[in-house]
Amino acid sequence: MPSLASLIRLALPRRCVACRRPGEWMCDECGPQMRALARPLCARCGAPTELAVPACRACKSLRWFTSARSALWLSGPVPSLVAGWKRGDISPRRLAAALVAHELAQPAVDALVSVPAVRDRHLRRGADPPAELAVELGHWWELPVVPLVTRTRDVRPQRGLDASARRRNVSGAFAARAGPARLALVDDVYTTGATVDECARALRAAGAREVHVITFARTPLDRTFARAPPHGRLQATTYPSGEARDATSGER
Repeated sequence: MPSLASLIRLALPRRCVACRRPGEWMCDECGPQMRALARPLCARCGAPTELAVPACRACKSLRWFTSARSALWLSGPVPSLVAGWKRGDISPRRLAAALVAHELAQPAVDALVSVPAVRDRHLRRGADPPAELAVELGHWWELPVVPLVTRTRDVRPQRGLDASARRRNVSGAFAARAGPARLALVDDVYTTGATVDECARALRAAGAREVHVITFARTPLDRTFARAPPHGRLQATTYPSGEARDATSGER
């Protein structure tokens, strides 16, 4: 397997994907600030809890997804990384997928599906983080990615809306066609769960029995932070196909 250093040298220009400082893919200041969610967690939505519980207040109004898990808190350097990804400035999809695969157990599903992008935003930005993340996770987990969910109407941006307003905003905004019975729904950020739950509703209506949500980051609404990911930095990895890749590539 090629060394991490040799793989990184192939990815030029070399800049931190979070702060854009020249140097490595993740600088010495940003890397240690990444935080993962620590147990105990709500068994259903993955929210941190005082004790392990089957469901919690954070997901009591969410009816359709089976479970939800996020790799990192949307804190420290992660918001900058996600914002640059959404704008199309960078595409840290391999880094994001490696972090997800490192922190989360592979779900027992038959395929992956991504939350569909808002068409005009996708065209304007040229970026679709959920779809990019789903493709990379498909390589990691040797699972197909199936385009099952579509948007039926445009919605206003969710930023600034509370949980109930978010649910109203996306109500009826998705449709799905029939596919595998067990699915993992991939998105970039979990905030209140309104969008993924509405997507799960459409998938369940189309025949899915289980919809497990996987996201790169979770918004820390309660401002509770947890441990840093073990080892702090990722190692070079090999995809299931045997093709050696640099999981840390963050440039377009």
